[in-house]
Amino acid sequence: MKILLTTTKNEKEAQKISKELLKQKLAACCNIIPGIKSFYWWKGRIESDSECLLLCKTSAFKQEKAAELVKKMHSYEVPSIESFELKNLNSDYKKWLETTLKQP
Repeated sequence: MKILLTTTKNEKEAQKISKELLKQKLAACCNIIPGIKSFYWWKGRIESDSECLLLCKTSAFKQEKAAELVKKMHSYEVPSIESFELKNLNSDYKKWLETTLKQP
């Protein structure tokens, strides 16, 4: 199982992306964490913005398609789309994730 992570410009965008990932069964669950502060280099300057963190639980098999959808729907010119493997998942939750992502 994988976590797909991105930041969005606001909660509305995070919700829109989440709903589409869920609708297409590319994620079993999405969590939105509003109110993070990001600092980054952009076009030769240090910038800062308030953003939302979007965490999407998906499978290794669906991760690439999920990332493609996020990139397509994202408003940023260069969105950060990262993934990492979930380890030490409790067995009931892992089974739920696998079952949910297999459903048509």
